[in-house]
Amino acid sequence: MTAPSKTIGFVFIDRFADWEYGLLAASAVEWFGARTLSLSPSGKQVVSASGFRLAPDRGLTADENGDLDALAVVGSDLWPIAEAPDISELLASVVARGGIVGGICAGTVPLARSGHFAAARHTSNGRSWLLETQPGYAGAALYQDVPHAVADNGVVSAPGSAPGTFAHRYLQALFPEEEAQLAGMLAVFVKEYGSRQSS
Repeated sequence: MTAPSKTIGFVFIDRFADWEYGLLAASAVEWFGARTLSLSPSGKQVVSASGFRLAPDRGLTADENGDLDALAVVGSDLWPIAEAPDISELLASVVARGGIVGGICAGTVPLARSGHFAAARHTSNGRSWLLETQPGYAGAALYQDVPHAVADNGVVSAPGSAPGTFAHRYLQALFPEEEAQLAGMLAVFVKEYGSRQSS
């Protein structure tokens, strides 16, 4: 493990999707030596879709997260509602430092809402779904109708059904120099899915 230490912030709100962040978080730490931090509104406890409780490390302000090299927004069915947290300043601060930002499932909504898809090919839970939640968002013409994650211009996105490729594309964007490690990670995923047989 030769990658330099980088810090990834994971954004969680209530009803966050338990299955969407685990591969990315664990792979980042175990295979790439990254540091991970959990973030939530005001740093308060949040509850996952399955009922698990998370006590985050920090809140969502840009000031308290000036050390982040990357930000990953975990999906929740509360992101599309008007009362969802506004994380536009936090996203902008990470991008301004040359960092990576990403979202999976409904975690793509705040990226669309804050204009981060304006110049980046991206995907989500469906073109019509994202347009329904964010009508006329900047960059809608760049939507990619694919079942896997998409990375472009420092922005990584994925449907909720693709946590594996989200983890791989995200870490590929954050650690592009780690070609061997990334190839090994992908080989593990391919071995599992490629060996499946219909029953």
